[in-house]
Amino acid sequence: MRKSILTLALCAMISAGSLPAFAKETPRDNFFWLGQINKASDVINTDEGLLTPEEGHAFAKGIDRVLKEGSLPNAPRPRNVVAFEPYLIKAAGPDVTKIHAGRSSQDMLTTVGIMEQREHLIAMAKELNRVQEDLIRLAEENKDTLIPNYTNGVAAQPNSMAHYLIAYANAYSRDMDRTEEYYKRLNRSPMGSTVLNGTGWPLDRDRMASYLGFDGLAYNTYDAGQIFPQEAPIETGGITNCIAIHTTSFIEEIMQQYAQPRPWVLLKEGGGNTYVSSAMPQKRNPGILNSCRTDASTLLGMSVEAMFRSHNIPAGMADGRLNGARDIMPQAAKVLSGMDRILNNLVIHPDRSLEELDLDWTCSQEIADELMKNHGIPFREGHHFASEIVTYARAHNITPKNFTWETANEVYKATAEKDPNLPPAFPMTEEEWNHAKDPASIVRNRKVKGGPQSAELDKMIRMAKDDLARHESWVENTESHLKEAEDRLNRDFEKLL
Repeated sequence: MRKSILTLALCAMISAGSLPAFAKETPRDNFFWLGQINKASDVINTDEGLLTPEEGHAFAKGIDRVLKEGSLPNAPRPRNVVAFEPYLIKAAGPDVTKIHAGRSSQDMLTTVGIMEQREHLIAMAKELNRVQEDLIRLAEENKDTLIPNYTNGVAAQPNSMAHYLIAYANAYSRDMDRTEEYYKRLNRSPMGSTVLNGTGWPLDRDRMASYLGFDGLAYNTYDAGQIFPQEAPIETGGITNCIAIHTTSFIEEIMQQYAQPRPWVLLKEGGGNTYVSSAMPQKRNPGILNSCRTDASTLLGMSVEAMFRSHNIPAGMADGRLNGARDIMPQAAKVLSGMDRILNNLVIHPDRSLEELDLDWTCSQEIADELMKNHGIPFREGHHFASEIVTYARAHNITPKNFTWETANEVYKATAEKDPNLPPAFPMTEEEWNHAKDPASIVRNRKVKGGPQSAELDKMIRMAKDDLARHESWVENTESHLKEAEDRLNRDFEKLL
C-alpha cells in the first residue's frame, strides 16, 4: 500500500511539472546528447519559422520533461533516436516529431558519437598533460643523476636520468600533438547531412554546429555521415597505440631493474604499489607496473578490434561507426593514469645507478672517441683497442674504475703488435685515460645539440615546459569553448520554455 501511494505521489509531481532534485552529475551519455540535439533543433527551427512559436514552446516543454524524467533514479535513458522519440511523443504528442524534419538517426547518432568522443578526448588529454608534467618534474630533480642506458637489453652508455625522462616527455608531447590534430578533424558537425545527401528542408547547419560546440561543418554530407565515422576509430587507434607503446616501453625498462638484486630504480613499497609474494617472503612484486602494462595491452587489442570492425564493409555501416560506448579513449586515459601513478611512486637511487655504471664498460665508446679526437687514430682502430680492453677486463674481473693506465698500456702494446694500423706507443696520458672512463665526464662533455650536457639539458627542460604549457592552454580553451556553446544553447532553450 505504501509503495502504491509513493508511486501515485511521484506521478502527480511529474504531471504538475514539479520534480525532485536530481543528481548533480547528469550522465553525459547518448540520452543526454540526443536531448541537446533536440533542444537545438527546437530553438533553431522555431527561430527560422519552420515551427510556430506555440509549437516551439510546447515541444520545448515536452523535451524538458523527457530529460528530467530520464534523470530520475533507475529511469530509462534510451540510447538511439528510434527509442528516444516515443518518449517525446508521450510527453508532447505526435506533433513533436516536426522537430525531426531534415534529420536522421544517421546524422544524429554520428553527431552523438563525436560529442561523446571529444569529451573522452579531453579527459585523455588531461592525463597526457599530467604524465608530461611529472616526467619534467622528475627530470628537474635528477639532472645530476647518472644512469646506464640500454640498447638490445644491454648496458650501452652512461646518461643523465633527466635526459632520459625528457625523452619520454617529448614522446607523450607528440601524442598530445596528434590528439590536438585529430580534434580538428573530429570536431566538425555532421548535423543536417541526414542520411547521406542532405535534405530539402532549409536547415541552419552552421547555427546547429555552433550550439553543439563544433568548430565548423563536416561539409560534404556523404563524407559526414558515411565515411568519416568509419575512419575516426582507426585514427583514434593510431593515437592510442603510440600512447600504449610509450608506456609499456618505460614500464619494461623499470621491470628490468626488478630482475637485479640491487635495482637503482624501483617502486615505493606498499600503498598498493607492490605486494608481497604469497610463497616467497623476499619478493615485492611491482603490482602497478603489471596492471598498467595489462591495461596498455588491452588498449592495443581494442584498437585492432576497431580496425577489424571497419574492414571489408560498405561506408556508413554501423559495425565500424564511431560510437561513444565503444570508444577506446577512456581506456587510454586509464593507461595514462596508471603511468602517472608509477611516476609518482618511483624511487631513484643515484649512488646505486653510478655503481652499476662502474661495474660495466659503458665508457668503452668514449675510449675510441678520445683516441680519434685527441690522437687521430681512426675510430675503427680505436674501437678494436677498446674491445680488447673490455675482453681483458672481463677475463680478469676488473671494473672500469679499477682498470689502471699501466694495464691499459700493456693491453695497447699487445694489440698494436698484431695491428700495424695502431701506433706502437699508447698515446693516451693517464689523465686522458681516467677522463675517458668517468661517466660524469662523458655526460658533461657531450657536444651536440640535444645531448645530456648541462646547458642542453636545461634548454630541453624549458622546451618541454613550453610544450606542456601550450597543451594545457589548448585543453583549457577547448573546454571553455564547449562550455560556452552548451551554456548558450541551454539559455536559449530556457527562453523557449
